[in-house]
Amino acid sequence: MAAGRADAQESSKWFVRGRQWWGRVFAGSERQRVLLVTKSTLAATLAWIVSYYGLDAQSPAFAPFSAVMIMYVTVYQSVTQSLRYVGAVAAGVAVQAALGFLAGPDLLTFVLVAVIALSIGRSRVLGVQGPQVATAAFFAFSTYSSATDNMTRLSQLGQIVLLVLIGCAIGTAVNVTVAPPLRYRSAEHSVRILARALYDLTADIHPALRKGAPDSDTTARWRERANQTDGLIAQARAGLHTAKESIHYNPRRLLRRHRGHLTFQGYETVLNALERTLSQLASLTRSLDQWKQEENDYAYRSFLVRYAAFLEAISEVAYALSTLDEQELSRQTQNLDGLVRDAQTRRREVAEEAEAKTLPLADPARPYGALVIEATRLMEEVQYTNDTLQSWVET
Repeated sequence: MAAGRADAQESSKWFVRGRQWWGRVFAGSERQRVLLVTKSTLAATLAWIVSYYGLDAQSPAFAPFSAVMIMYVTVYQSVTQSLRYVGAVAAGVAVQAALGFLAGPDLLTFVLVAVIALSIGRSRVLGVQGPQVATAAFFAFSTYSSATDNMTRLSQLGQIVLLVLIGCAIGTAVNVTVAPPLRYRSAEHSVRILARALYDLTADIHPALRKGAPDSDTTARWRERANQTDGLIAQARAGLHTAKESIHYNPRRLLRRHRGHLTFQGYETVLNALERTLSQLASLTRSLDQWKQEENDYAYRSFLVRYAAFLEAISEVAYALSTLDEQELSRQTQNLDGLVRDAQTRRREVAEEAEAKTLPLADPARPYGALVIEATRLMEEVQYTNDTLQSWVET
């Protein structure tokens, strides 16, 4: 009885896990992986059919292997890497053919083939496909050594190159024609990464400023977090680069409507603005961390309250950008425009408070002057980001 319940619980657990996995697939988090596996399987199968049944090749596995090798996440990468892969294989086979026919299939020939193939493989032209020169040369040497006469050897070496060409052609064709990846979502996600970093930091700063001048441990933590955004920026730029690359040679770009959608230029403009905003915020945290508080700073607490309200408005803008969805871009930009106008109002209140309280803006030991300047610069970048999004929606 207990064993039956245990089996039922185990079955239920696997059912729940399966349902969660399919949920992620349909939600998109696993969709690209499943699609890539499916396309690779289709390409490998077609390449095997052509090489094994159509050509009756002696080593038909070269074709499906090649088809899978060049199945990249973008059509551009599939095209460029297939050309490099074919070039690498052809170079390796050519080295073996030249030395094999001149010196024969002995140990010294293999050593010379290895040295030359490995040297060619280090060429920058071949890029990541460089090691395939030596791999192809070694396979070619094995094929050459097992053949009985020169005509058979020449035929089999040529067949290796032909099979690689077939595999690359089929793999590229499948990647181009079967749901070719157009990674606008990667560009969108890049914007979200930086916007979320901006939101997280400003959302942490403004409540503390509203309570008064923060202590040195708190400002040091803010400064450290702001300095750690370089990795996020690099990640965001890599995502944007992949997204921009996905449009080359991709037939789906002709089906995309540009009205109401950001182009890659638009995403890059927004990303640049967010990067500059994070840089300004890092400068702001440095100013706070270098603050040497004095006894009469309490008189300026109302300024910090105003400044906290400004940073809170910036955090709301950042949160809106962190949820950017181009399918909802028209509605989101309307909401964003209102948030930006509110942030502009808060920035003006900061400037007015600084004038009303006659703050020591020129005192390098106090951050008031730097804070006013950083507020203006932050607002300029936020306004520029908003203007960019508004212009793309209206065109």
